[in-house]
Amino acid sequence: MHKLTSFLMAMLIGVAQAAAAIEPVDPFWRNATVYFMLPDRFSNGDTTNDFPYGRKDNAAYLRGFEGGDLRGVIDKIEAGYFSDLGVDAIWMAPVIENIHGFNDSDKRTYAFHGYWPKDWTAVDANFGTEVELAELIDAAHSRGIRVLMDVILNHTGPVTEQDPAWPITWLRDGQQCDWSDYTGNVECAIHANLTDILTESEEAVELPPQLVEKWKREGRLEQEQRELEVFFERTGYPRAPKYYLIKWLTDWVREYGVDGFRVDTVKHVEAEAWATLKKEADLALEEWKAKNPHKKLNDRDFFMVGEVYHFGVNNYGPTVGRAYDYSDKKVDFYQYGFDSLINFDFAQVAGQSHEEIFSSYSSALNNSDLKGLGVLNYLGSHDDHHSFDRERQQTKSSATKLMLAPGAVQIYYGDELARPMIDKRAYGDASMRTNMNWDDLKKPEIRKLLAHWQKLGQFRQAHPAVGAGEHQKLADNPYTFARTLSGEQPVVVALDVPQGKKTISVKGVFADGLELMDYYSGKRTKVKVGKVTLVTDGELLLLSAKLKNK
Repeated sequence: MHKLTSFLMAMLIGVAQAAAAIEPVDPFWRNATVYFMLPDRFSNGDTTNDFPYGRKDNAAYLRGFEGGDLRGVIDKIEAGYFSDLGVDAIWMAPVIENIHGFNDSDKRTYAFHGYWPKDWTAVDANFGTEVELAELIDAAHSRGIRVLMDVILNHTGPVTEQDPAWPITWLRDGQQCDWSDYTGNVECAIHANLTDILTESEEAVELPPQLVEKWKREGRLEQEQRELEVFFERTGYPRAPKYYLIKWLTDWVREYGVDGFRVDTVKHVEAEAWATLKKEADLALEEWKAKNPHKKLNDRDFFMVGEVYHFGVNNYGPTVGRAYDYSDKKVDFYQYGFDSLINFDFAQVAGQSHEEIFSSYSSALNNSDLKGLGVLNYLGSHDDHHSFDRERQQTKSSATKLMLAPGAVQIYYGDELARPMIDKRAYGDASMRTNMNWDDLKKPEIRKLLAHWQKLGQFRQAHPAVGAGEHQKLADNPYTFARTLSGEQPVVVALDVPQGKKTISVKGVFADGLELMDYYSGKRTKVKVGKVTLVTDGELLLLSAKLKNK
């Protein structure tokens, strides 16, 4: 019964969404530098919260909690670490309360990664408190940095001795996904040790008894019930599982001004659910801004970037244009609330030449059905075993390719310090989730690498044309290109230039007599007969006429 109701609603919402024109995404987000971290592996700012809930230090290697927390992130924000990198937004893996016990199906593993939810309304005590989350968001906002929460809609955490199963009315029947078609990707369980939420249902369900008991112990049951009454009365949604989760997720926006969501496992949930999540998040952010006019950064809309596994700019994986192909159905997630999708293509093409990458990406993002939309490029990830240069043999050159590529970019924590991405003692993806290597900053070569990332990041942040503009090759030797974006300062970049004195052409981009600055060396020069000459120690030039504040 619930599947028929869900199908009818999906048709109605889907028709409305497909008919709606997609507005171009704000150039800020098309150029943004997003820093992604697993808080547990980043920085331990408070050792008193390392093992709450009876958790123990008895996990398999790198499969338990290592101590990183919100306080550690706050400390780095306040120290200017992210500002120095030119970071526009911080994306943290989920910090909501996760299962308390461990799972033995993949060695002895605790929920250090944050992707095994237990209570969507609470901060996990291993990461800190709700007060600290609010402090982190305020600290980031005071420095012009946005905060993206990582959200999960389609599953809870594994069942353990400490973590009972959710009611059957909330869950799918346990049939494993076979990935063959739409149903085999969406209306099924994506992993044997997860319990999938019945997101296709429109039938009302009661609150899970374990949440009722938990909230009663914590003294907030009546408050949570009142808030749910208000939500369902306002929206008219049935009390189906996905609407509870949408309410709980958007509460973080309404209460603290979260700027956006990074959405997990997008293709495993009906697209209509994401459209509803975006609608409610937009409303929540508007309400927060109205109540906190002195705290808001600007009037930008809520931002949503999704993980559609295998989506790629150059049709990497099962995509046709921008639509995901389930074999029997194609879904364009940009039509359902997403401003941007993670680009799984970049890590696969990062070994190509600069011009191959830059020209093909610029063409796709300016002249195809992706025009005006957002993509998020990355080199490394917490769960992509095909991350580029996991051996950290091309740290400087790969940084240059990523940070100068068209599209928004994601720095995976430690990319800028060559954090090891291979640890042979670790099992599976734990090898890519090593602890942040802060001690390596004692090494001159790591400080030099960090400085390279910082210069590229600050240049990118100051000039939206880098990621959101159109690419034009100006010369092959030295390789020189321009990026232009209407209403913004153009830039010219030259790579592999000789150390010392260097002359490059900027003809057609900058007029004679204009003073330019090289944002890599900090030196200035004037355009003469369509060229500029500088004497610097660097092997690249990052040229623009004017620094633009955020």
